[in-house]
Amino acid sequence: MSRSITIARVASDFEREPLVRPFGFKGGYMSEIWQSVSLLESDRGHRGVGLCSQGVLWSDAHVFSGHSEPGGNALMYAMTEYALRLLKGQSFVSPVDLLEAVRHEVFAYGKKITGHAGLRETFALNALVGVDFAAWLLYARENGIASFDDLVPAAYRPALAARHARVASIPLMAYGIPIPELQAAVAAGYFFMKIKLGQPGTQAEMLEKDKARLSAIHAAIGAARTPHTASGKLPYYFDANGRYEDKDTLLRLLDHARAIGAFDQIALIEEPFPEEKDIDVRDIPARLAADESAHTDKDALVRIQMGYTAIALKPIAKTFSMSLKIAQLAHERGVPCFCADLTVGPILVEWNKAVAARLGAFPGLGGLGLVETNGHQNYRNWETLRQRHPAPDAAWARPQHGLFELDADYYARSGGLFSPLPYYEAMFAPKA
Repeated sequence: MSRSITIARVASDFEREPLVRPFGFKGGYMSEIWQSVSLLESDRGHRGVGLCSQGVLWSDAHVFSGHSEPGGNALMYAMTEYALRLLKGQSFVSPVDLLEAVRHEVFAYGKKITGHAGLRETFALNALVGVDFAAWLLYARENGIASFDDLVPAAYRPALAARHARVASIPLMAYGIPIPELQAAVAAGYFFMKIKLGQPGTQAEMLEKDKARLSAIHAAIGAARTPHTASGKLPYYFDANGRYEDKDTLLRLLDHARAIGAFDQIALIEEPFPEEKDIDVRDIPARLAADESAHTDKDALVRIQMGYTAIALKPIAKTFSMSLKIAQLAHERGVPCFCADLTVGPILVEWNKAVAARLGAFPGLGGLGLVETNGHQNYRNWETLRQRHPAPDAAWARPQHGLFELDADYYARSGGLFSPLPYYEAMFAPKA
């Protein structure tokens, strides 16, 4: 029986991490990512410190375009601060229930401070990521839990029952990534790459740019081979971030893929349509994955009913608590899941990887899990961030030939998730 935990102290801080180059998707470009850190301390003196990488453009492009880049980040951070103020003095037994108790009020506050009545719920969940992880780690310390498997509540364990020895590492190829970098990734052993579609411009301009990009990519790597698929060919994973406004435009892109011989290599198309259009996709001849439109488990169910046949889980963007609910719902309906990135740092990669290592194997990949991680491509100070990982030089902490090799040491240490984080914990040390 879990014990009741009273939150006696809360605190937060953040750092601004610059990117290597402007990062383009959803028709926009980011130049930095704010890393917020949340502290929850119990009346018994136990602490949980949770990290969050803020994705303003990903979670609500309207907020991103309507403010300066720092302004949009400041709004999300204000929501994190608001959540912490709500939680001070509160008691909880389950982190899942704690999130449920606070997320609606934080969402309403977000609508108020952004002046955006149509704020996407993912924006609020993103703001709550660090708070949620802090709650889970506080819960673990209060209850003497030191392994990820013991941390997962019994209700969600069926969805996380696998123990993969290998998980494919998915890099991201945004609009501005030159073809030689994509070829270099293939040469380094990466075989399942996420490629951003939905480039800036009108729908007609976007389609022509995307067709040209697909042609260039297929010409460059279409002949490459991998032992990890039945065909031996590289699978293509496209992410349009809701930029295709109608079904016909997407079908024209698929017709182009057929014309150049790339269609059979399309393993996934993620979030092609704006979620508010509610387009039924059961007649589209490709596996479509829901991402940001599956804000909650209820939204994920609607997407599955609309014909989506995969779910991109984001514990590092929609909270671990909500991702557990979505994973279990998808598992019960036979819909495969994988873990997608939000360009997070190495410690949050471990949370994503812990989930990906336990989800059912993704179809067509011979028993592999899937986890996207692109921070190494995009953070200017990636190596500095990596040194803050509890085990930066562990064999399982970095991909080898496109795979994370997850050995007994990885599972015994739960990827370092329960280890101290001196750099971040020092942010909350008493000031002299």
